[in-house]
Amino acid sequence: MKSGAEPQTALLPRGAALFDRIDYRLIEIPEEKDNLYSMRYRAYLHAGLIEPSESGRVTDRFDETPNTWNFGVYVDGELCSSVRIHVLTSDWRMSYTTEVFGDVLHPRLDRGEVFVDPCRFVADPEKHQRFPELPYLTVRLAFVACDHFNADTGLAMIRTDHQPFYRRVFLHETISPEPRGFPGWPTKKAVLMASDVRNQREKVLARFPIMRSSAFERRMLFERSSPRVAVQRPVLLSTSRNPDVLASAVGTAR
Repeated sequence: MKSGAEPQTALLPRGAALFDRIDYRLIEIPEEKDNLYSMRYRAYLHAGLIEPSESGRVTDRFDETPNTWNFGVYVDGELCSSVRIHVLTSDWRMSYTTEVFGDVLHPRLDRGEVFVDPCRFVADPEKHQRFPELPYLTVRLAFVACDHFNADTGLAMIRTDHQPFYRRVFLHETISPEPRGFPGWPTKKAVLMASDVRNQREKVLARFPIMRSSAFERRMLFERSSPRVAVQRPVLLSTSRNPDVLASAVGTAR
């Protein structure tokens, strides 16, 4: 679907032109999946994270779990980047993040917290050079997911050298005691970062208005066309968790 942030006039100056050219697509058909897995391979190989392989593809068992949404970010119809979104609840815990940092996350999931866990964030090496705004427009999907699923916390299991980006954009803090090995990355370690969505949301939007989304956009992104059963959006306990109610209240106040 075409991106639908509101209002368009509040976009970051450096990203405004590209924002109007992108298309977010939930990857569900075999041909699109193959293109995505091929791009992952090229990105990881270019970054020195993996060794060459005959398959020329990177995929794993979490690509098809019910709590997973794989998105492609297309610029002028070309696949340029991708991110995989996991929604973690007490009933749906499947992700690499819970495997690597289970001691940190499982007790909080047991208490009923809801996490949005983006991973497999990759960009085509050549297109990443052409479109330096891609990282912001890609990780935006994680922020949109936090709104749609009423998440308590946004997560990021990332390489240690990527921490400054997530601190700057999402106000994340590192919550893991030490870097840990990540499956498939023999030479790199990962840390776990997190942000309290309810307390940080308005601060993020003030700094990066491009993260704003409409209820329509969120439904179009996360409601599947395939019959696969998906994790359900948690029931709201308070209007303070509902971005649409908040937006309405702000509009009334004005």
